Amino acid sequence: MPAAGYIRLPETSPQDDNRSSHGDDASICETAVDNELRSVDAEQDAHAGVKKVEAAQRVYGRYSRWCLFVGIGLASYIYSLDASTTYAYLTFATSYFGEHSLISSITVVQSLIVAVGKPVIAKVADVSSRGTAYVGVLIFYVLGYIVIASAPNVTRIAGGIVLYAVGYTGVQLLTQIIIADITTLAWRGLVVSLVSAPFLINAFIGSNISAAVIDSIGWRWGYGMFAILVPISLAPLIITLLWAERKAKMLALLDSPKPRSRNSSSQPSLPRGSMITRFLRSAEQLDLVGLILLGFAVALTLLPLTISRNVSGKWKNGSIFAMLVMGIVLLVLFAVWDLRYASRPVIAPRFVRNRSVVCAALIGFFDFMSFFLTYAYLYSFVLVVKPWSLVNATYFIQVQSVGLTFFGILAGLSMRFLHRYKYVLVIGLVIRLIGVAMMIHSRGGDASDAELVWTQILQGFGGGFAAVSSQVGAQASVPHADVAIITAVVLLLTEIGGAAGNACAGAIWSNTMPANLEKYLPWLTDEKRAELFGSITLAASYPLGDPVREGVISAYDDTMKIMVTTATVLSVIPVLLALAMPNWYLGDRQNAIDAADLTGRSLLEDDSEDEEEL
Repeated sequence: MPAAGYIRLPETSPQDDNRSSHGDDASICETAVDNELRSVDAEQDAHAGVKKVEAAQRVYGRYSRWCLFVGIGLASYIYSLDASTTYAYLTFATSYFGEHSLISSITVVQSLIVAVGKPVIAKVADVSSRGTAYVGVLIFYVLGYIVIASAPNVTRIAGGIVLYAVGYTGVQLLTQIIIADITTLAWRGLVVSLVSAPFLINAFIGSNISAAVIDSIGWRWGYGMFAILVPISLAPLIITLLWAERKAKMLALLDSPKPRSRNSSSQPSLPRGSMITRFLRSAEQLDLVGLILLGFAVALTLLPLTISRNVSGKWKNGSIFAMLVMGIVLLVLFAVWDLRYASRPVIAPRFVRNRSVVCAALIGFFDFMSFFLTYAYLYSFVLVVKPWSLVNATYFIQVQSVGLTFFGILAGLSMRFLHRYKYVLVIGLVIRLIGVAMMIHSRGGDASDAELVWTQILQGFGGGFAAVSSQVGAQASVPHADVAIITAVVLLLTEIGGAAGNACAGAIWSNTMPANLEKYLPWLTDEKRAELFGSITLAASYPLGDPVREGVISAYDDTMKIMVTTATVLSVIPVLLALAMPNWYLGDRQNAIDAADLTGRSLLEDDSEDEEEL
């Protein structure tokens, strides 16, 4: 019998009796799905957290379930408020100690932790429980902000940022995982998009809040107040999760896992005993070796991509090249370890064979790479090209983020009634491609304000559709036991794509902008052109129509043309990948490949038992 009641389901709707159009896909998937479920069965002891979630689903009543959703809403709001305000405090915090130049280094470290932490937290949530993982990330969150708020020097601020980044990325990931745990496929896209709804408000009021905090209580309390607000906001969710897990255990609803090795189902597990034995057992379940290899591989790959434009010699610097090579080597070692030797791998071989997971991860990678190519210097571009105030320029930058949230909700609604995700995904990526391509024309000073704003609206429209639907598509293609880690893997590849896009934008800017300034401002000295290259404030201080300002605009035009053209080409790749994804039916089950409901019980087995009783 398949693992934990998992029974392969067809890719089509239960109402589709004439499956001729999907029969080929179903027959091709049959063997792969059966193998996948056997692999999951061999790793049951590494998915104790999933068993606890499924058992907890049986104890939730009407009011406790509402407490769970209210808790998710509070967690989402405080996460959004944090993201919309605290980024502004770092400038004042580093300047307070006279170390403003270290902002880029601190943000690089933060981005590394945010990316690398995702698979680690997903593994912990699978091995322990969702509630335990949430407590862990909350501790990091609060400790990080306490350290920052009380920091006597900029080094402590950097240390606090590292701790905070673990909590921040943990709250983001665990919220997505819990939504996948408690929602069926039909509703998941809508709920996932609704947790981003606070950004519709905080995108515009966040800057006002941070400005008021800086003017009144200062940056220390700007950070410190979240050490109080975050635990209060997360408490309802954490208490509800831990209560449900405890009640399920008291009612004996938890099945004892039967751990088996990947290579041999009869191979005994490590005996219980000494602390060393327990550590080795935990290390095996977490795939500690794989997590360490993956962490260093991603860090050494992202670090040169993010700091290359700020070091002397840039890509000609030997250290940058050495880090990138080491990162690639460690990535290969990680692949060999996880695909061949790890008994409870982070990225199991079945993930690599899963078309939906691979395509969703690559869509995220190329989509974010394209996004950052157009976005990295967009704020600088509009300040120089347009006669807009700082407030209006900031509102313009927020247009795409607001569009992502609003149209993401529409995408969730569409999937609820269409019961398919692929249509939404393909349409979204095509619209996003049109929005990026429009920037080729609107990048210059002659483009109208409306045209420039529409490029952002279209990109937000398409991005909102694509982000929600691709995540649901990936989650639909795996059993519940794999949802947490594949969600983390897809988000990790997306983060890496963003770093690659930033690096490409920086390389294009550094290698073309000085030459373009020399081309359009030949009468200025080298020193003056260097000042214009390094200071957006100086470039924007010249009035529109001034020869210097017009020359800078022309230089921006040529440089942005390369960035936007590259982004447009990259935006074609996600469309092709989306066409290759299976169009899973989004029904009233946890996923689309087995017959298990949200409690882990097989609906088909329940039906057969009922028939036997009759």
